[in-house]
Amino acid sequence: MPMHYQIRLIAGTFVLVSLALGWLVSPWWFLFTAFVGANLVQSALTRWCLMETILVKLGVAKPVDR
Repeated sequence: MPMHYQIRLIAGTFVLVSLALGWLVSPWWFLFTAFVGANLVQSALTRWCLMETILVKLGVAKPVDR
């Protein structure tokens, strides 16, 4: 699976899980949703993605040539 699909899958999963935890456990989990959203905006503006770096360091994905 290409890295950009992996990142979208992870981000979407984080958002859905944190929304469920915010609704069922504690509203403080909504801060994690905001963190994911802020990282998506930051990566769109700077062309650097923290999750991309993490996946490469874990050996799950290959670095992207720019």
